[in-house]
Amino acid sequence: MDVCRKNNSIKVLLGSILAVLLLCLLVSCGPSSEPAKQNNTAQENAAGNGQSGQNDQPVRTEPILLMPQASGTAVMENNRAVIDYSHISDGYVMVMYKEETDKDLKVQIKCSADTYVFSIRQGEWNTFPLGNGSDKYTVQVCRNIEGKQYAVMLAASFDAVLTDEFAPFLRPNQYVNYENAPNTLELAAELMSHRTALLEKVELVYNYVVGNFSYDKALAQTVKSGYLPDLDAVLEKRRGICFDYAAIMTAMLRSQGVPCKLVTGYAGEAYHAWISVWSETEGWINSVIYFDGKEWKRMDPTFASTGRNDPNINEIIGDGSNYLEKYFY
Repeated sequence: MDVCRKNNSIKVLLGSILAVLLLCLLVSCGPSSEPAKQNNTAQENAAGNGQSGQNDQPVRTEPILLMPQASGTAVMENNRAVIDYSHISDGYVMVMYKEETDKDLKVQIKCSADTYVFSIRQGEWNTFPLGNGSDKYTVQVCRNIEGKQYAVMLAASFDAVLTDEFAPFLRPNQYVNYENAPNTLELAAELMSHRTALLEKVELVYNYVVGNFSYDKALAQTVKSGYLPDLDAVLEKRRGICFDYAAIMTAMLRSQGVPCKLVTGYAGEAYHAWISVWSETEGWINSVIYFDGKEWKRMDPTFASTGRNDPNINEIIGDGSNYLEKYFY
């Protein structure tokens, strides 16, 4: 009897051991184990080869394209015009003149530093940058009465506190309008594909524009006040005046996430245009691309090499004391 009981105990023990082994085997062969191992291997191979592991293409992060909106949450309006200042924290205000008129229309934006004056068309939304950053602004919509006299049709005042100092220079506005310029945006994305270095992007845009565009002397002689660049049209004909050059370069850089100012002002007694960009290492690099009255040039953005030794640059900029920034768009 004792022998039988002993044999039965041994059988129970062996059965239990076999059950545990079988359970472990089933768990180790479950559906979550092997694929996880394969995924880890694929990720390791991708990391080692600089590939995605699926289609062998580098991962590309598209910049966020920021566009203005007339949200209607903060407005001043009458039967003639509307001023939408819903997004002043993002560095812009929008204006539309609603009433039909054949009179000349202007928008005047006053800040502590200066007064900006823009021409507008009836029935269209226009976006204007708050180029002086956080400040008190007054926006006036004006209609021509006679001669050079204008009457204020609508006005609004507000204190703008920007959430980001770069906000006005990362979006389209009336002077740098790429809201309806798909070809310009496509070209910018193509030129700067997989590029991350800011100054490399600047150089690519500069080299493309000066290498493919020609100066439109006929337009320069006949252009009228209120002229605004049509970026895709300029891109198609590959010709333009200084304003066109500056606007298309600024648009391409902004659309790829590069904070960029279109600046106009004086170098001595001459009126010039230039482009300033911002980098994490240098801050605002002033006049990285500028017009010297004859042609577009690219200053050395490090301020330490060949650009500083260029006599043409030194003649215009000197020690910087005669370089007066006037307007920022």
